[in-house]
Amino acid sequence: MSEASLYDRLGGGDKIREIVADIWANHISNPLIQNRYAKSDGEHVQQVVWEFFCAGTGGPQAYSGDDMLTAHSGMNISDQEFNAVTDDVLKALDKNNVGKQERDEVLVILYSMKGEIAHV
Repeated sequence: MSEASLYDRLGGGDKIREIVADIWANHISNPLIQNRYAKSDGEHVQQVVWEFFCAGTGGPQAYSGDDMLTAHSGMNISDQEFNAVTDDVLKALDKNNVGKQERDEVLVILYSMKGEIAHV
């Protein structure tokens, strides 16, 4: 028997939507990064983050956004900002009672993308 996908272990699309909403709330209240989101369309950002999160964890959703390098090129995101975003994601996972194994897997995914997000 194979292990369930990370998507399924996180609770599927509806639960991931709740996690993404908490990530957004964390980002817009985080003084280290809130200015990055001040002029963003929150509904759109949450939608593409949800799609990305679902698709990247094994869900059936298609991701309609740009690849990470294209989406972040020219933003010159610092290590401190990248870490703040990561911390916000981890706080949202904790708030939603995500298990340690799943939390660790999400963390690995986030750090695997750092080179396409920070300092580009």
